[in-house]
Amino acid sequence: MSNEVQQPEFPYLVKVETTSGRFLSVPIAFLTPQQVQHFLQTDFKRLVQEAGLTGARAHVERATTADYEDVLRQLAVSLGAGARQTAA
Repeated sequence: MSNEVQQPEFPYLVKVETTSGRFLSVPIAFLTPQQVQHFLQTDFKRLVQEAGLTGARAHVERATTADYEDVLRQLAVSLGAGARQTAA
């Protein structure tokens, strides 16, 4: 038997605010609070940079669950659309 302790899953909602005042909400689930920290410190920053945005902020709240990879795709599309609208 494994002595490994399973961490509880906590569902979250990520709300992104851009400097243009645009908001988008993406449901997301993480297995541990450490994954939330990882998302904010690496994945979110990378997606914002790839979209060419500056000053975007993420607010994390408990919410419904979703597939992590799907969330990253949705966020990249949404941030990209925001960057195109800002540039227009």
